[in-house]
Amino acid sequence: MKRERSPAGSFGSNSSYCVEPVNEQAYLGSLSCENAMYNLTENIVTFLPPESIEPEARQQLINISEMPFVFHHVAVMPDCHLGKDATVGSVITTKGAIIPAAVGVDVGCGMVAVKTKFLAKDLPDNLDKLRTGIERRIPLGAGAGNKKLTDTAIERVSELKAIATQDYEKIDKHWITALGSLGSGNHFIEICLDENDQVWVALHSGSRGIGNRLATKHIRIAQKLMEEESIVLNDRDLAYLTEATPEFDAYIRDLLWAQDFARLNREEMMDRVMTELSYTLYGEDGHQSEIEIERINCHHNFTQQEHHFGKKVWITRKGAIQMKKGQKGIIPGSMGTQSYIVSGLENPLSFNSAPHGAGRRFSRSEAKRRFTMNDLEAAMGDISFRHSKSLIDEIPMAYKDIDEVIENSKELVMVDHKLKQIVNIKGD
Repeated sequence: MKRERSPAGSFGSNSSYCVEPVNEQAYLGSLSCENAMYNLTENIVTFLPPESIEPEARQQLINISEMPFVFHHVAVMPDCHLGKDATVGSVITTKGAIIPAAVGVDVGCGMVAVKTKFLAKDLPDNLDKLRTGIERRIPLGAGAGNKKLTDTAIERVSELKAIATQDYEKIDKHWITALGSLGSGNHFIEICLDENDQVWVALHSGSRGIGNRLATKHIRIAQKLMEEESIVLNDRDLAYLTEATPEFDAYIRDLLWAQDFARLNREEMMDRVMTELSYTLYGEDGHQSEIEIERINCHHNFTQQEHHFGKKVWITRKGAIQMKKGQKGIIPGSMGTQSYIVSGLENPLSFNSAPHGAGRRFSRSEAKRRFTMNDLEAAMGDISFRHSKSLIDEIPMAYKDIDEVIENSKELVMVDHKLKQIVNIKGD
């Protein structure tokens, strides 16, 4: 079994992963006039037409690009849209400081995908039964947790405790039982078929309540420091922590730990899906290792240290994945559409990055105002999913066209596989 893991989040430790410097001028000289890059300002490079970025998101990008510690430029991904704390789909490199709100509160949110040995013909006719079996194994929804930990969850909790620098139960008493839970909103589990009818499993989730609490704590600390130092900002969410200070060091420790939690949370859930497939297709446990051919795990809300344009910098990907040359990644669409398995092209002007998904067209409240349950059912067609009004704001029409996002990513990634959903699982 081959496993591809993004270095994001310093898997297995709290050390940072650094990539090699690139030659900017050599790359610029190789670009054709057909490339999909634009300049919003001299400090902002976009991989989508600037006029397609909503005005509020543009202002967010301009505000962050003008911060004195931002290095080189801000890179904007093809799925960019207005975010609560910072523009989703932005890649921000900094020297000497980090903006906690730019990372956001779902620290380490990302994707894991598994290519299985099965073909479509191997699956049962009743996909609803497979879906409900997975739903029984994985707690769904906001605040949901495990009543009892599996053996693998216990091992992963022990791993997290071993690298913890404080007692995180004092921050969130439920973090242990949350490991192996999906959450709500745009987090999902899907059974998919690729262009060869090969069965894949794709899963989207993050650091759950503990990541949110830790991020919120450090965002507030940064904002308080700005007030105490009388630093005036265009947006209070630009509040930053300066490197080589106790506040900065404390944030990095918690950030890297939460990113590890997010990765292990996805691994635990994926292992449970593999267990359900073993029972469904073999009638017994124990076939997980032969089911799984390849596993890809990548963050898309995270910070780490890397080398770019000859400098060691902090890089924050807010709704973006790292894409070094040949590195595997996952770019999902919305429910009812398709997702993509991709390989990186190591584009230096994107800081070796690519989009994280489709990106929203409408806010959740606007989607609920515009669409009905009938609209959702029509959009989902024959896909097995849980028919719930709580999912209306996740309707495909609330998101951007994933195929357009992929087209605008041609300078960033190469498409390896296109995945079509046949089972979709979401929490309330």
